[in-house]
Amino acid sequence: MANRTKVTHPHAVTELCEEGGRLYANALRTGRVARADVESAPCLVELALLLPDPDDADWLHPVPPSVALAQRLHPIELEITERRRRSVELADAFEPFLALSAQTVTTDHSITILEGGARINAALNLATSQCRTEMLTIQPSDDRFSEHSLVQGLERDRPLIERGVRIRTLYQHTARYSPEKLGYVAQLANGKAEYRTIDEVVERLIVCDETVAFIPARDDQQVALELRHPGLVRYLIKVFEFMWARAVPLSAGAPYETAAGGITDIQHSIAKLLVEGHVDEAIARRLGMNVRTCRAHIAKLAAILGSGSRAQLGYLIAESGLLKQE
Repeated sequence: MANRTKVTHPHAVTELCEEGGRLYANALRTGRVARADVESAPCLVELALLLPDPDDADWLHPVPPSVALAQRLHPIELEITERRRRSVELADAFEPFLALSAQTVTTDHSITILEGGARINAALNLATSQCRTEMLTIQPSDDRFSEHSLVQGLERDRPLIERGVRIRTLYQHTARYSPEKLGYVAQLANGKAEYRTIDEVVERLIVCDETVAFIPARDDQQVALELRHPGLVRYLIKVFEFMWARAVPLSAGAPYETAAGGITDIQHSIAKLLVEGHVDEAIARRLGMNVRTCRAHIAKLAAILGSGSRAQLGYLIAESGLLKQE
């Protein structure tokens, strides 16, 4: 007898290969099939579609399709019944808690946590699409304002202006030296959009129609809070208006021009933070510039005031009366 190669032919309970289907159909027509012919489709035996002939071991008889189907369905139906029983038990177990929750939890969703850039952008897009009167934004300076950010911002803000929505945006003074932001402003500034800059801003903020506000909840900008509590939104609007009144219109020229005594406005802001005890990195972050630029301004301050050390510089700033010139 020639050696036969054993065929590895695994199947799920709902699968039947093409060869198995052909052999099973032939067995139903003829009433039996040779065991040797079935070696190429062991799934027929695995699925109990063929049974041995009690009188001749070389032959197999087909199981009627209705019987085979019932055998296959029985364990599935048992599993479905068990899962239904468990789902009813779970529902019964949680029913008293659901009733309690309905009595005590409000559904106003006044604070929603948004995780991930996609979800944050989706919420912003929805809020801006529903905005009808005014949108307020505070945008700290950073190095992430790319061409993609420009396109994304234009796609979000241009429809607002076309609907007659007023936009007011606060940047830090350093934005005046960003070609990307200047290009963005140039495409939108047409009377309905106003832009101002200030030496320091608190954090990012977007407010739509005095009804919804967005603020970051993590430094990496991957978690944000959507606020719809009227009291919180009103408070954030007051913060914005306080800063807006002290900001310089972007069209008014650079605020870094040298004032009396040779001190620029930005150096004046740095002087205030130095006296408060902030380190270079913190000052740079708050004023929206890199640390190297910040240190260059500090060096100019030291040269103007004749300081030979960091400690002496703080003393000379305080003694010079510079901070009283506000």
